[in-house]
Amino acid sequence: MVRDLFFRHALLPTGWAKNVRLSIRDGMISGVEEDARPHDEAGAIALPGMPNLHSHSFQRALAGLTEHRGEGRENFWTWRDLMYHFALRMNPDDIEAVATQAFVEMLEGGFSAVAEFHYLHHAPDGKPYDDIAEMASRLGAAAAAAGIDLTLLPVFYAHAGFGGTPPATAQRRFINDIGSYARLHERCQQIANTGVAPHSLRAVTPEELHALVTIAGAAPLHIHIAEQTAEVEDCVAWSGLRPVDWLMRHVPVAANWCLVHATHVTPAECTGMAASGAVVGLCPVTEANLGDGIFPIRDFSGKYGIGSDSNVLIGVAEELRMLEYSQRLGLRQRNVMATAAARSTATAMFQGAVTGGAQALGAIGGLAVGAPANIVALAGDDPDIALAQFVFATRAPVVKDVWVRGRHCVRDGRHELAESSRKRFDAVVRKLLA
Repeated sequence: MVRDLFFRHALLPTGWAKNVRLSIRDGMISGVEEDARPHDEAGAIALPGMPNLHSHSFQRALAGLTEHRGEGRENFWTWRDLMYHFALRMNPDDIEAVATQAFVEMLEGGFSAVAEFHYLHHAPDGKPYDDIAEMASRLGAAAAAAGIDLTLLPVFYAHAGFGGTPPATAQRRFINDIGSYARLHERCQQIANTGVAPHSLRAVTPEELHALVTIAGAAPLHIHIAEQTAEVEDCVAWSGLRPVDWLMRHVPVAANWCLVHATHVTPAECTGMAASGAVVGLCPVTEANLGDGIFPIRDFSGKYGIGSDSNVLIGVAEELRMLEYSQRLGLRQRNVMATAAARSTATAMFQGAVTGGAQALGAIGGLAVGAPANIVALAGDDPDIALAQFVFATRAPVVKDVWVRGRHCVRDGRHELAESSRKRFDAVVRKLLA
């Protein structure tokens, strides 16, 4: 398929350009022409589709259902108990329905690709399905139906704590050894672009982690790291080192790595992460919802991207807004994320997150020749103002259209599956709550 799309303004890797014609061939951008002749089907503002570098799509079913206080102090670990309760009840049909809804909402919110950090592998009793990648195949079906680019990150999870602690009963659906994980990974490669995801340092032993690095090769390799202060304290008790420090000393962290959260890190650890070339994966809405903390981005000179993690509220604008506002609250300053090259805070954040997110997914990002034709259209006349209003000053979604690999997935702000997917999703949630 060959087609052209014309926009009065487009955010290219070099910055804003006027009167841009994007030529699309077989789902890829084959040409980018600036100062092209306008025509009647002109769009207003084109943005590159945003990569979502960290999602647990099944957790979309919990959104809004954990916002009440139980007895005692509420934190990540009490939330996790509620999450396990849902996870143990969901069957493959449920997973597909919930993932479809999450992916539809991602597209309507300006995401065009997602890295699914997938650890709900087995049947409720903990036994593998006949197809070890049954759950992953349902994620593939959901992504295909919605039209989003999918990178599968099958998660290796073997232990409940540092030093090889045996897994808890509630974690039985997640558990693999290296042999079964290798089979799962091979099967996932038949479904979608596939990387490797050791869940966290507490869930793998050093020997298992080195085996996973070998399995990954140059493919994306993502890991949760230093999300919680208790995690940092437990890592120090086990090894004498903080999580990021331990990782940098013992594993060849490189540009294909994504260090998800990295919330509780020192300036020296920030320097080490940047020097490694790895991407830091920030999920500001979830990190705020769970009370994790604030990533010290002023100490970090490397690449970052954004993810929707628990999918409590899905949208590019929501993640970028929370990222900037959390920094403002912590530092008591404004326009923290703006740069010398991009004085507009929204534009600077958007460009940074597209670049880092694409690297984390092992993809080419941006509106450039050779990149997937993943395009988000906004309305408006001034592109900097329109993007700033999108991120900071809108009460309703302003994403007008979304194309993924040239497929027109969102028209006038709505996905074609929005209504049917929501009905199916609501039925699953009612069943889980019954």
